[in-house]
Amino acid sequence: MTETGGLSPGGERPPVSLMDLFRDLPKPLLFQALTHPHSVEDRTESYERLEFLGDSVLGLAVAARLYEWLPGAHEGRLAKIKAYAVSRTSCGIVARSLGLPEFIMYASPVGEEERREMAENLTLLGNVLEALVGAAFLAFGYASVAGRVADAFSARMDHALQHMVDCKSALQEALAAEGKTVAYTVVNQAGPPHERMFTSIVSIDGREYGRGMGRSIKKSEQAAALEALARLGLLNRGEHEWRS
Repeated sequence: MTETGGLSPGGERPPVSLMDLFRDLPKPLLFQALTHPHSVEDRTESYERLEFLGDSVLGLAVAARLYEWLPGAHEGRLAKIKAYAVSRTSCGIVARSLGLPEFIMYASPVGEEERREMAENLTLLGNVLEALVGAAFLAFGYASVAGRVADAFSARMDHALQHMVDCKSALQEALAAEGKTVAYTVVNQAGPPHERMFTSIVSIDGREYGRGMGRSIKKSEQAAALEALARLGLLNRGEHEWRS
């Protein structure tokens, strides 16, 4: 019997997955991508810079796939689907589906408390996934990364096509019949101009029902509306689906 090593029975090498790329990262890049900002004195040594890079790589990979999938879609629809598919929640969901929590627990160089926080917090999982994408881009190039990233997010793109809602419009519609007033207020702005983060609240008849963050006022309002819809029991927040 001959040894085939990494070859499949047909003599071809099995396809390399996104997680395979992550496992093959050079250790300096891998460790940086898995380093919690609170575990280092200099935040540039954490995953944040790689996350910044990976966010752009992810966005381009998904945008290119949507452009290919939807030749008849106008720019506004493509932008909405992309925003949904690469949202922080989506990144966290994809990270879990890839087995990233387990990967963090055994591969991260930081202490157990920070490892567990990154592995269990959906937002931090999304951050780490983007950091790993950025690291893979630096190590292997866009051509090696883009298709695998788009494949990993294909289910989220499908989900967006089938279930995407405009949360602000949905909230307004849900409350219109009851004659209730919905208002949005920006309560905080943080970060430098190129990385500004906005926090908005949504109030119903003067009472706060949701709070959200985003890199634009519009996105923060959508996030606040999503929280309000979830609080009112109108959707499953984890998947952004209307309850049937």
